Amino acid sequence: MQLTKIGVVGAGTMGQGIAEMLATKGIDVYLLEKTPDQLEHAWEMIELSLEKRLEKWAITEAEKKSALGRIHKAHAVEQLTGCEMVIETVSEDLETKKDVFRKLDAVCSEETVFASNTSTLSLTELAGETRRPERVIGLHFLYPVHKIHLVEIVRGLKTSTETYETVRRFVELTIQKKGIMVYESPGFVTTRLICTLINEAMHTLSEGVASAEDIDSAMRIGYDFRFGPLEMADRFGLDAILAAMERMFREYGDLKYRPSFILKQMVRAGHLGVKTGEGFFRYDKDGDRI
Repeated sequence: MQLTKIGVVGAGTMGQGIAEMLATKGIDVYLLEKTPDQLEHAWEMIELSLEKRLEKWAITEAEKKSALGRIHKAHAVEQLTGCEMVIETVSEDLETKKDVFRKLDAVCSEETVFASNTSTLSLTELAGETRRPERVIGLHFLYPVHKIHLVEIVRGLKTSTETYETVRRFVELTIQKKGIMVYESPGFVTTRLICTLINEAMHTLSEGVASAEDIDSAMRIGYDFRFGPLEMADRFGLDAILAAMERMFREYGDLKYRPSFILKQMVRAGHLGVKTGEGFFRYDKDGDRI
């Protein structure tokens, strides 16, 4: 199956990044959000991201216009009917995702592949909401999507080999990223490892071992990280980190996944990182450190 027309449900940070990346690879994207205002905001953020890439000579003006021309604003789930694949990237809440899968299953062709960008929830449970569990798969992209050349391709209990091979070819040949196969497990590989590191950095900060700046410098300079673990948390969203840690703690029951108290405090205070302008560090409206 050729995947040339893809729906993206959820136009938050990850949805925007996935839509932008697909469009720059020549894919027609149908982007769906709950409200027209949220959809318009997502469009503006994608345009801003492409403009930043243009300023850095990463793309041309023609490529920017071409990418924007391939992103279509969808106002109802019925507009995704003709898509060969739909990628779900709504908030990391099981019931919300189940509702999306039920609605997609009602309107999409039996041949349509359903992919979820979840990092901790059960694909098998999501697939159980559809009449095609063999065509449900995980596609876990990492932030920022256009820069990170890795995708976790996650097989649920009933994901067919045909579906996996179709998606693997798409990842490696069409969007030209390295795909690693992962069997369903909370946190998969990337989230399980990076969230544990981030959580430990928070414990280190709360114990007064070092400042946030120095903790991040230690890992950024000492181990060649692009961002230190605390800035990484800010960019992922502290609420997303907390949700992932709580989910893994429930699933595995291991104390190493128990979220740091400082993480809970920050989320309760509404300091969620880049999305609110303040987390462990402060950020401007473009997401740059102040």
